Amino acid sequence: MGKKLKQQRRGKGSNAYTKPPLSQKAEILFRNEKLSSKKIGEVIDFIDDPGHSAPLMLVKYDDFSELLLLAPEGIKIGDRIYEGPGAECTLGSILFLSSIPDGMPVYNIESKPGDGGRFARGAGSYATIVAHQGNRVSVSMPSKSVVDLDGSCRAEIGAVSGGGQSTKPIMKAGKNFYMKHALNKRWPLNRGVKMNPVDHPFGGKQHHKGASSMTSRNAPPGRKVGHIAARRVGRLKRG
Repeated sequence: MGKKLKQQRRGKGSNAYTKPPLSQKAEILFRNEKLSSKKIGEVIDFIDDPGHSAPLMLVKYDDFSELLLLAPEGIKIGDRIYEGPGAECTLGSILFLSSIPDGMPVYNIESKPGDGGRFARGAGSYATIVAHQGNRVSVSMPSKSVVDLDGSCRAEIGAVSGGGQSTKPIMKAGKNFYMKHALNKRWPLNRGVKMNPVDHPFGGKQHHKGASSMTSRNAPPGRKVGHIAARRVGRLKRG
């Protein structure tokens, strides 16, 4: 009963479940600096990063600085992107939400000014500018929910590339395991009733819990699964 379950050992962050080293080549964030003039960059290379679902583009600016960004669908080597005051609304350019017209698809959107980009970053995802009201901008997220953000938040123009990869058949369970492993995601997720009794309190051949799923707050680690310290039990009586 004192042995911790696999999900408990993983949550603690033991060496057996740490993220594989060097699995992510770069952290994709906007440059955290205030620009006084427009910067022009050119796409010089594309990079496949196992830590991201979408390809990355290497952008070289006119001041010879380089930056890795999420590549939008349709961009190619040699294309120019713009950033800063007076930037053109072209594919891959970084603009303030207040400067982007309604109906424009955007991605890699900041939740707060200067945080580097938080929303719509997965392959194939994009959000849409809905309306401007003062310094607030309404953005329709990939989940179809509408969020009001500060107009000084930045975003890139377009949709994240690599959107068709989810339709490609994986064919083997092993391939899916290593795809998830590169992103430090646990797969497969087995149910407790499918496990052996030595691995989970609900395990065994009966394929159902076989015991109450409620447990005490002070239960030992090997039994502390299910509804922990539930406030009520049974079906809710109607009428």
